[in-house]
Amino acid sequence: MNSMDWADLPDLKTPYVLVQKERLLRNIRRGAAIATEAGIRLRPHVKTHKSIELAALQHEHGAEGLTASKPSEAEIFVRAGFKDVLVAYPVIDPERIIPLLRAADCNRASVTFIADSREGLTAVEKAAQAAGRSVPVRIKIDVGLHRCGIAAESPALEGLAEILKRSSALIFDGLVSHAGHAYGRTGRDQIGEVAAEERRLMLLARERLTGLGLPDAKISVGSTPTVFSSETFAGIDEIRPGNYVFLDLTAVRLGIATHDDIALAVVATIVSANEDYYIVDAGSKALTSDLGAHSSGGAGFGLASTFDDRASRLPVVRLSEEHGFVERRGGTLPVGTRMLIYPNHACPVVNLFNRLAVYDPEGEPSLWSVDARGRSV
Repeated sequence: MNSMDWADLPDLKTPYVLVQKERLLRNIRRGAAIATEAGIRLRPHVKTHKSIELAALQHEHGAEGLTASKPSEAEIFVRAGFKDVLVAYPVIDPERIIPLLRAADCNRASVTFIADSREGLTAVEKAAQAAGRSVPVRIKIDVGLHRCGIAAESPALEGLAEILKRSSALIFDGLVSHAGHAYGRTGRDQIGEVAAEERRLMLLARERLTGLGLPDAKISVGSTPTVFSSETFAGIDEIRPGNYVFLDLTAVRLGIATHDDIALAVVATIVSANEDYYIVDAGSKALTSDLGAHSSGGAGFGLASTFDDRASRLPVVRLSEEHGFVERRGGTLPVGTRMLIYPNHACPVVNLFNRLAVYDPEGEPSLWSVDARGRSV
């Protein structure tokens, strides 16, 4: 058997999430190689997998620190022994920050926060004062997604710089960005243009901050498509991809991966069939109704195949909560057949399950806990 092939774990009831370990390791090495070749830090985003075991694999393969979405998610990894975690979410409530700072103190870990407003900086400052310590903070720059962050040219940058210079509780730690609008592009060339513009804006923001009395700002960028498509990381200090460990149909649609790179799938069983569809026991509560990161759009809700014939992929065209509609296309698969389904977006799929089943062609299968599932505060 090819080491990159899939195998069902028949003792597990469906639906379940299956990870192909050799593909996973290949993807992890791919991200690590990009960072090594560019001479920059790799700080992967754990919101993709929420797994302590998988984060440990990333650390073994060169990751320097982790990125988390929410303080409660970060706390799971700090308490597990990871020593450097960035919370890449603008938290405006100090009460959400204080428990993480206390966990960091107990575990001798460093936690860094981001902010894009006076309110955000004030929240981190109040939490730092309550914890009796200083806290590193980075400014979030909007490079085109228009979700969070301030524009590199914005006068608001001056106000944030003044707060950081005056505060004894805040330590300025650089700049962060997320070019998530790259998910709306097609092909490496278009995504590469987004990455180039992200780099330009981040260098501009750093130049402005130097003039405002905050020199030598570190620059951290992050999204799997732009990391995979950037022509240069000159001037960049750190990358923060997340989805790269699993990849999915969105990555295939973008042209940064093939179906053979996808390392995560949902296993489901055909429970009924009619003239048009195989009905499987994985609906929106297993596959999610996500069409792609940032609602970037794709066709259908996944691609299904049998384990014996993975080349014949059938689209999942509709979802109920507990049912998936797989287009038959004249097929004659019997009820009871188990199918491997590639999802549109791996990250939210993981958050629907308590564990990941890991198929290891070189060893025994295992179950990994989704340790930070539900940690959304």
